[in-house]
Amino acid sequence: MATFMKNLLLIFLPLLSSHFIYAQEKNYKVCIVAFYNLENLYDTMNNPLVNDEDFTPLGNKHYTGDIYTDKLNKLATVISLIGKDISPGGPALLGVAEIENDTVLNDLVHHPLLKHRKYQQIHFNSKDIRGIDVALLYHPKLFLPENAETLFVQLPGNSKEAYFTRDILYVKGMLAGETVHIYVNHWPSRRGGEERSSPAREAAATVCKKHVTAVLKKDPHAKIIIMGDLNDDPDSPSITEVLKAKGKITDTHSGELFNPWAELYASGIGTLANRDSWGLFDQIILSHAWLNRQQEGLFYQQQGIFNWSFMRENSGRYKGYPMRTWDGNTYRGGYSDHFPTYIVLLKKLK
Repeated sequence: MATFMKNLLLIFLPLLSSHFIYAQEKNYKVCIVAFYNLENLYDTMNNPLVNDEDFTPLGNKHYTGDIYTDKLNKLATVISLIGKDISPGGPALLGVAEIENDTVLNDLVHHPLLKHRKYQQIHFNSKDIRGIDVALLYHPKLFLPENAETLFVQLPGNSKEAYFTRDILYVKGMLAGETVHIYVNHWPSRRGGEERSSPAREAAATVCKKHVTAVLKKDPHAKIIIMGDLNDDPDSPSITEVLKAKGKITDTHSGELFNPWAELYASGIGTLANRDSWGLFDQIILSHAWLNRQQEGLFYQQQGIFNWSFMRENSGRYKGYPMRTWDGNTYRGGYSDHFPTYIVLLKKLK
């Protein structure tokens, strides 16, 4: 437990890094790109097409309007603060996972803490048996979408109990005047065991990689962002062997992907905890085109895990863990069982 708490302190290092001095300079434009697993953001209505009965007033969780409102308050509080110390407007792009539908997204972006940002949303329903999807929220003054579609993930036989998983959301658009390609992912969980379920995540990674390869074939210098709850760590085969993401900038070449989270994870830092061990499932992976800091366009500067003290368990056996919403069917009143991640993009102003 002592080692676990020591590693917990290291999570704050990116927030204290002197690299952020660039964000304070007047000659740089700053864009924050973030991802957050919202941990079961359901409405209270029963949808007969999916398994959401637990998240209703009569369900096992006794999911009432008061709980839903409290959940929205907690999530809006976190989102309103992500990257705000670097860029007052917060994330220009925010990928989210575990949302049920457009209703919960609308309620979230119109929350009093967020409505002034006028976030727009891109979301499609998938065939996930639990009825949860991914979505992209974007700041309309900074991002202009041009195209959006879903990428279907066919699960291999015997890899998962459920036949369907979440689609991958692909969005192409203009971020601060530059064309970018964004993939929002929520890969199959480890339910049933990591080894048994690994082929399912590798299948999702393959779908994503195939689309990315097609984009890079047309434009080797395309700026690509792969974000999501991958349910795998930076050293998992789905990421190192399928996506072939490199953990060091110096090892990443044109047409390849860079994973800013590999070294953090190797140091014992993560976004979710289990049995006094950190996992780092919530990743934002970049194409090589972001890495040249001398370019005229946006470039990658820094990664961070947003983990303020109010978001953590502050006592007991799970001290330091993300303060989750649910403990089984008991409402814990927390935020999420995942910490959000973000990257800082900078652009030199002429």
